[in-house]
This record gives sequence, C-alpha cells and structure tokens, in this order.
Amino acid sequence: MNILTTNLDGVLIVEPEIHEDNRGFLLETFVLDKYEEKFGKDVKFVQDNLARTFKNNLRGMHFQKNFPQGKLIYSTHGCVYDVIVDIRKESSSFGKWIGVTLSSENRKQLWIPPGLAHGFIVTSEYADIVYKFTDYYHKEDQGCLLWNDPEVGIDWPAENPILSERDKEGILLKDL
Repeated sequence: MNILTTNLDGVLIVEPEIHEDNRGFLLETFVLDKYEEKFGKDVKFVQDNLARTFKNNLRGMHFQKNFPQGKLIYSTHGCVYDVIVDIRKESSSFGKWIGVTLSSENRKQLWIPPGLAHGFIVTSEYADIVYKFTDYYHKEDQGCLLWNDPEVGIDWPAENPILSERDKEGILLKDL
C-alpha cells in the first residue's frame, strides 16, 4: 500500500495494493498489522458502518465532542468529495481543511484521526461509503460544524447541496 500525507496533522490517504486481471480485482480493505504499522498501535476499530447517499446530498461536517472517533473511509460504489476540517485547537493545522475524491474507481481510503470534523458530498448518482470507527457512536455527543462556514472556506463542488436540518444548523468554527 502507498500512504500519502496531507496538510492536516495525521490525516492520511491510503492507496491500497490492487491485484487486477481479466476476472476483476482484489484488494485488502483492512489488515490489522499493516494498518497498525501505518496509523499506530493504539488504533483499534470497534464499529463499521455503511452509508448510501444520493447525488448532491451533503453530509457533514460531523464530529464527536467527548468521544472523538478515528475513521477509515472508502467508497464501494460511486464517488464522493470527502472533506475534513481540523477542529483540534492544539493542532498546528487548526481551522484548515482538505478535500479528497473517494470513489469505487480510484479505490482510495482516507484515514481521519480522532478530533476532526468530517463530511462529504455525493458527485455520482449515488455512493456507498464504508466507515471503520475507533470508538462507538454516542448520539448525545454529536457535533456539527457549519458546512459553509466562511472562516473555513470549503470549496464544495456544488452550489446548492441537499442538507439535513442538523447540517443546516451547524456551528461556526469560532464558536467551538
């Protein structure tokens, strides 16, 4: 596998090794010892989720306040523009963001360490996204950064995305 660093502390793009021939392809989506070597021995996944989302829907920018979750994310069908914002106040990349295209075509994975806000917008007809989490989801602990906070300045690939009520009412970075 090839690991690419980003301008956000600890956020990594994983390009898995793909074995492809005329029958199709095979790739390892997760192997504990390989991922521990890349992400650290303290990374243990406890929950997997699968989300199907339709075109132009934006989910985010979500985070957990007291039980932050590390996430390994990839697409099994379709394409998303995935965005991460560093909301760790002690981080040298606080307030910065990156966007990465995750698709069933490029087969990239994204490692997001605990403590960052995460969201995505679907750019294909629909997308199936797999998440591996390092902590359990606590509904009462959820937070949401405003998807279009002008201070953060995310350059989304859609002008009028479809949003949930929760995502419309996210908070500003300055109010975290």
